[in-house]
Amino acid sequence: MAHNLALGAHGEELAAQFLQGAGIRIVERNWRCRYGELDLIVDDAGTTAFVEVKTRTGLGYGTPAESVTFTKQQRIRRLALLWLTEQSGPWLRIRFDVVSVLLLRGREPRIEHVRAAF
Repeated sequence: MAHNLALGAHGEELAAQFLQGAGIRIVERNWRCRYGELDLIVDDAGTTAFVEVKTRTGLGYGTPAESVTFTKQQRIRRLALLWLTEQSGPWLRIRFDVVSVLLLRGREPRIEHVRAAF
């Protein structure tokens, strides 16, 4: 379990650096409420994006992005709505993204940003 938490935290850090390098502003990291957690909330040229980060060390269970199931998407949508109600809008555009981080031994991390993933 501790390994998975460390892997996830490392992947989230790599994802945040990747997005910032692309000119995307991180608004909040690891926002939590009693119903769950949002990995990253970003501002991408006026669009508020809720970013789910998935990190894997291999492809045995599919790509990282493939692990964002419909149930997980629904949970992220509900959490995003809760976050939005706590903020002062207006919200012009909202989007749900996935950043997949693939960490293969002896290789550079492979990071993919899927905008409007769901």
